[in-house]
Amino acid sequence: MSGSFHIENFGCRAARADGEAIAERLSATGYFAGQSSDADVVIVNTCSVTAEADREARAFIRRTHRRNPNARIVATGCYAQRAPEELAGLPGVAAVVGNSHKALAPEIALRLTEGRASSAASDLIPVSTLLPGQALVLADDLFAHSFLEEVQVVPGAQTRPNLKIQEGCGNRCSFCVIPWTRGGSRSLPAESVLRQVEGFVAAGGVELVLSGINLGRWGRDFSSGGEGPFTLGALVRQILTQTDLPRLRLSSIEPMDWDDELIGMMREFAGRRLARHAHLPLQSGSDAVLRRMHRRYRPWHYAEKVEALMQAAGPELTLGADVMVGFPGETDAEFEETVTLIRALPFGYLHLFPFSPRPGTRAWALHAANPVARETAAERMACLRTQAAEKMTAHRRQFAGRALEALTLRTPEDLRNQGRTAALTENFLPVELDGFWGANQRVSVEVTGVTRSGDLTGTERDFSGAVQPSCAAD
Repeated sequence: MSGSFHIENFGCRAARADGEAIAERLSATGYFAGQSSDADVVIVNTCSVTAEADREARAFIRRTHRRNPNARIVATGCYAQRAPEELAGLPGVAAVVGNSHKALAPEIALRLTEGRASSAASDLIPVSTLLPGQALVLADDLFAHSFLEEVQVVPGAQTRPNLKIQEGCGNRCSFCVIPWTRGGSRSLPAESVLRQVEGFVAAGGVELVLSGINLGRWGRDFSSGGEGPFTLGALVRQILTQTDLPRLRLSSIEPMDWDDELIGMMREFAGRRLARHAHLPLQSGSDAVLRRMHRRYRPWHYAEKVEALMQAAGPELTLGADVMVGFPGETDAEFEETVTLIRALPFGYLHLFPFSPRPGTRAWALHAANPVARETAAERMACLRTQAAEKMTAHRRQFAGRALEALTLRTPEDLRNQGRTAALTENFLPVELDGFWGANQRVSVEVTGVTRSGDLTGTERDFSGAVQPSCAAD
């Protein structure tokens, strides 16, 4: 029996990788992707890192049910793990599959469209216990069915797909619900990673992004008595020495996990097969705030890691960070410490977000006792947005007149109508390329300027510097 499905992803790269894996498994059964307005089953892959993320998921579910009342809605992801009964009570939700059971989500979706409960689910919850119209709920704290290992990743809808090689986190930052919504750190075995990389290369893939909930912890859950790499740095070396992958990109990695071995990989391979791009979550530039957050580094540690990375990869490195504003008790002086540190470091971009109290976390109680006023948090966000824009512009303008390697992407229609192609440089800069080009092509781009939105503009050149005709078909 065939049908249609739609997957709506919320949240991080690792969550998107989960959604892509579910989509591939459904497609392999003969189901086809469609719009939420007419799909037989709609899978809502939720995030719960902020209250706003929760609201967005609920709004999407309600909107989907109004527009497509016959759709069987399956809620999964972090919100589904944190508050499954809350989602189960929304109109139209047929099943709630927490991250603890996410590996069962594709089968559950298929069985629901066929009017039957999942055989896998019924081994865990007797179907006879469900009342008519009652949603199936699967969520516990064992996470026995949580690691959704992807089917073979290939360049398709995502030219640069994510390969999730690590799941869960044990850092216990005071503001974060991830240890409860995804469990402890678990790693995909090295042989599985290498098999995925080799399959991606065989399918014509150029750039693969390694992702995880706490990527830098990859391998540390393996037994030290076994064979193979047990650190991310060692795994990166295996990928770059044992496969023909043209380019590897690393997703977000905590500052303390950029050890000498991993930084050494940047020194050895950056700018050739390892992308000159590093995202180190900062959260705050204040020592006192970082301590209240239970972060495992201090501002000077962070600055030292940045300096080591810049020396290893060179000034072309694009450095990114997450920064949180308005953490409970954050004073004006503590916020100024964050501003000062950001000014001092060569960031290429910043992801900014206000603190959001999450039930069950230590910061929930801190917020109740000493909240930062919304107006104050909004003012601080505006200040950092200005800083971020200045940093981004300064970083990107330095490449004017220079040649950068880039990969063409799937181009939005409005950009194609302007006679341009979307691309991403090796060091993570968006570029609008003159002419029409198909996705997944490696090009050398001479940067000609920066648009108002901050994207680079460029002309494709070959490696000898000669201008190339821009008439390639998509």
